[in-house]
Amino acid sequence: MSLHPLLEASLAIQIHAFSAIAATVLGALVLWRRKGTLLHRALGRVWIGLMLVTATSALFITEIRLIGPFSPIHLFSLFTYVSVFNGLRAILVDHDIRRHRAEMQGLYTGALMLAGAFTLLPGRRMHEVLFGPDAGWLQSGIAISLVLGISAFAWFRMRQRAMTRPLPARS
Repeated sequence: MSLHPLLEASLAIQIHAFSAIAATVLGALVLWRRKGTLLHRALGRVWIGLMLVTATSALFITEIRLIGPFSPIHLFSLFTYVSVFNGLRAILVDHDIRRHRAEMQGLYTGALMLAGAFTLLPGRRMHEVLFGPDAGWLQSGIAISLVLGISAFAWFRMRQRAMTRPLPARS
């Protein structure tokens, strides 16, 4: 493992990678801790900020150009903006905790875990950071399988808990 490929990258890529990594770690903490507390709200605000920085910085990464300066992976930015809007509206305007929970869990799983799995493909910068320049498909396949497997397991567990646990009282 070497951070050298990341540190040589453009500022947009560095901001994107570091904010995505921070959002992945913090998001896991927010999703697995007790909900509705002041700490949950404070960490959730920071997480939303990190997600918006991640999505916005991604728009300035144009190495894979398929549609003008964009590629299909830029759809994750749009997904992030829509999910953040819907999730915040659900809790702040509609006071719909279930929809808020579903939006935030979906955002974490889709925009961080699924999009993150794509970064592990050979030829991508994070593949080189984690496995080195000479690594091939075997390491990527194992890593992607692990990321997607853990993501699916976590998502199903969160959905299961969301369906069986009563909603907390609004404070």
